[in-house]
Amino acid sequence: MSARFESKIIDPATLRQRLQEGQIPRPLVFTNGVFDILHRGHATYLDAAAQLGATLVVALNTDASVRRLGKGDDRPLNNHADRLAMMAALGCVDVVTWFDEDTPQALIEALQPELIVKGGDYDMETLPETAAVRSWGGDAVAIPFEFERSTTALLKKIRAE
Repeated sequence: MSARFESKIIDPATLRQRLQEGQIPRPLVFTNGVFDILHRGHATYLDAAAQLGATLVVALNTDASVRRLGKGDDRPLNNHADRLAMMAALGCVDVVTWFDEDTPQALIEALQPELIVKGGDYDMETLPETAAVRSWGGDAVAIPFEFERSTTALLKKIRAE
């Protein structure tokens, strides 16, 4: 028997189909990232994002996509399947999917969310995803960090001890 939250993990093509069929409530809020080691900053950010619409979709970078980001030879620490499961287990997350490209641009264009969100360190005006979402009447917002946490900082702390 699989965990109940695993039903929230939906491949990109099926997710697009369910959206087109009206099976997923809108407005759709979209965010993405690696989410390698979940921490309080992630949880707070994702909960804030979820409050901005009816459905929060979180798209995770595949392992290959993470390696291309240059975060380090040993990243991600948690493999794709484990990262998907941990993200799906969060109550504020409605759907978890993934992308293998360097950016989620194509997935965003396929899903056409009403809102994309990023962490407070992003300048939303410079992202090509922002222009895409605004082209169909959506918007993009950066959610300020409430807790200064990062997986990279956690790893530095662990490795120093």
